[in-house]
Amino acid sequence: MLFSELGLHPETLRALAEAGYESPTPIQEKAIPHVLEGRDVLGIAQTGTGKTASFTLPMINALAAGRAKARMPRSLILEPTRELAAQVEQSFAVYGKYHKLNTVLLIGGESMSDQTKKLDRGVDVLIATPGRLLDQIERGNILPTDIRFLIIDECDRMLDMGFIPDIEKIVSKLRPNRQTLMFSATLPPEIRRLSDQFLNNPIEISVSPPASAATTVTQALVRVSHAEKRAALRFLIKSEDVKNALIFCNRKRDVAIVHKSLVAHGFDAGALHGDMAQSARTETLAKFKANELRLMVCSDVAARGLDIKGLSHVFNFDVPTHSEDYVHRIGRTGRAGMSGRAFMLTTGDDAKFLAGIEKLIGTKIPEVALDGFAVGAADSENLDRAPSSSPRRRPERKPRDSGAERPTAAEAETADTPPRRERAARPARARPEHSRPEHSQPERPRAESAPRMATEPRRRRREYEDQDEPETVVGFGNRIPAFLQVAPRPRRA
Repeated sequence: MLFSELGLHPETLRALAEAGYESPTPIQEKAIPHVLEGRDVLGIAQTGTGKTASFTLPMINALAAGRAKARMPRSLILEPTRELAAQVEQSFAVYGKYHKLNTVLLIGGESMSDQTKKLDRGVDVLIATPGRLLDQIERGNILPTDIRFLIIDECDRMLDMGFIPDIEKIVSKLRPNRQTLMFSATLPPEIRRLSDQFLNNPIEISVSPPASAATTVTQALVRVSHAEKRAALRFLIKSEDVKNALIFCNRKRDVAIVHKSLVAHGFDAGALHGDMAQSARTETLAKFKANELRLMVCSDVAARGLDIKGLSHVFNFDVPTHSEDYVHRIGRTGRAGMSGRAFMLTTGDDAKFLAGIEKLIGTKIPEVALDGFAVGAADSENLDRAPSSSPRRRPERKPRDSGAERPTAAEAETADTPPRRERAARPARARPEHSRPEHSQPERPRAESAPRMATEPRRRRREYEDQDEPETVVGFGNRIPAFLQVAPRPRRA
């Protein structure tokens, strides 16, 4: 089937032809006709299958007629990350180049005043992350009552990042007679509940098994120890024909450590994670897409939806704790029918997460042995660090020698080395009385220290307070205060 058979606008077909696209992918072929009919759609497809064009192309077709009003967007696309939102904006720039559609990108890390000025000029397509969108709505800069199209992209990622309450709040402010599209790579029960809540008699489209890995990606598993992970990563980069690659780490601080290590060993690498400023994230991603950087160490912020053409390799420096993240990570390569390779470094502590991944994808990841780094499944537990949950075994101490076995003083004098406590055995010298300074005062007997009430446990504190105290009377002694010596005034009759 060709794009010309789907009923798209001629100007849209012209832009697709100039971009080099002629035939739709399976998700595009099934979803676009239903979207053009005005139906709500729940699309389930693995990453890299062209879900973005499944809603951008029919939206351009539907928004071609009409005019946007100030602060009243006609359509809304919600994305979980800033990078995904920027990528969708680029898709509208490519596919809608012959349509006069105003597209506004509403993400954090950029000037809110500049975004407000763009909203005042009228918006046809508003692409936003949930947090910044709610800020603008609460400030009164956006009136969402005129939104006709709502697209929630990467729903499972929205669920993982905790954006579902924000999305529910946003949807409650929209008009009820709208067209809603939801796209996701997986279909957990929570996404099913949201589809029943947001969609009206939807068409469910599933073109691949949920959370299945792309067949164009060659997967491999490398068993190493913790101490050898960075060396094994460098060995893989040198031995493989790496054109460009993404290196995923689970934690942001590990991204910085691995990036610093690669740069120190002469690799041209960049870093990308959520704590970076938006300008730095945009600059790094632009350099990587322009092949100015060969490697990019990143967190899962780059695991969803990023379309990097010709990405040859993906390296999982850490085994992802969530099984679905593995599918999204390796889905950055092998896109648009091209082949790709994905390697994952695993240690003895990752057995639980590795088993979950293989159960999800329904196959066992083949193992690859590296020269000098070959570690078997049984040997890996001995080479790795001890898990935090297992107690460490203390070495046994030898019994202490008794006093009868110790050498006497006479034997110690004849020995080659002096006895260990020779200084302590010497008698203490008596200090003469005249050696004490004149200004020093004689020692006073130490008073018995009072119990530390602040540091005692509460139970002991109650027991101490319940004890019988000596019956002593505390008075003024021989001195009587002046206020007690004043005679009281007589009362008046």
